[in-house]
Amino acid sequence: MTQSNEQPSAGKTPPGDLSAEDRKIVTLARSARARNGVAEGAAVRDETGRTYVAGTVDLPSLRLSALRTAVAMAVASGATSLEAAAVVSGSETTTEEDRAAVRDLGGATTPVLLAGPDGTLRTRLTAG
Repeated sequence: MTQSNEQPSAGKTPPGDLSAEDRKIVTLARSARARNGVAEGAAVRDETGRTYVAGTVDLPSLRLSALRTAVAMAVASGATSLEAAAVVSGSETTTEEDRAAVRDLGGATTPVLLAGPDGTLRTRLTAG
């Protein structure tokens, strides 16, 4: 096995810095994006550890980001809080509307992880 001396790019957190549970939701979000061929994939983890995975919804009469769709799925399934959220996207940031949806269910301190299409964590912020 070879070892790399390459340092992570500025603003990116090495995957090893994520807990196993957070790596799982990033992986699930990445899989949803790839499987469905959509702009974004997202996953949220509720207070009991259940996960909800979604992709972008882009219909003529209904447009939802992947993260808002995942939050809606959690609410519809009876979740009362969120522990964490993850989005895999080509975008460099999450929208205020997406963070507001997470905040509505999980509170202002709920972590929101933004990863690139390759699953590399770009940003770790809170819903607040």
